[in-house]
Amino acid sequence: MKPVLIGCSHGTSDPEGRAVIASILDAVREARPDLDIREAFVDVQEPEVAAVVAQVVMPDGGGARDAVVVPLLLSGGFHVSVDVAQSVADRGAGAGRAAAAAPLGPDSRLTEIAADRLREAGVRPDDAVVVAAAGSSRPEAARDVEHVVAALRELHPGPVSVGYGAMAQPTVSDAVASAREKASRVVVLAFLLAPGYFYNRVTEAGGDVVTRPLAPDPRLTEIVLDRYAEASEAL
Repeated sequence: MKPVLIGCSHGTSDPEGRAVIASILDAVREARPDLDIREAFVDVQEPEVAAVVAQVVMPDGGGARDAVVVPLLLSGGFHVSVDVAQSVADRGAGAGRAAAAAPLGPDSRLTEIAADRLREAGVRPDDAVVVAAAGSSRPEAARDVEHVVAALRELHPGPVSVGYGAMAQPTVSDAVASAREKASRVVVLAFLLAPGYFYNRVTEAGGDVVTRPLAPDPRLTEIVLDRYAEASEAL
């Protein structure tokens, strides 16, 4: 029996954001009707990821199964290295196995989606682009975002920089202010999966144009399934 795929996102109180995240897993279900796919969260919403993993690998009444947690997160960081990692910790004899997949990024397909969002927003060659990411206290998250920034610099002739919504510097507002010194128009690329708290902050950061988030997009379905397959092989 194939491992259960647990799609784990951050969680949000924003109704539109919740619907967008749910649509990612709905698309995965449509692509792979043979899989048991469940939803979990690390914050704000329930069920908590550790509880969902426990329900799969140590269910009441027996019938333990294996599980793969796929972080619906764009980069590494605290939630991946702590919350998700702890949720798949070994539970001993009689329990199913559990593994954590890598986050969605870095991945060239995310860069392709980001580039599409810029084109949809009407980016011009001489615009300054600020890549707005959620931010994390963990350096690996910033490194993952820098992969996107470097790739976009290859695609966009104007200046490309990065700003963070929280826990890292520069802030999106500061990055926009700096970018405005180099170009008359600043386009903020919302490097976020869905609407919610961070997206609202991005829209208030002073950019002339703000792209829509990355989801929904069929390439996200491909990435989720690739991460699931990679982690399943390690079980």
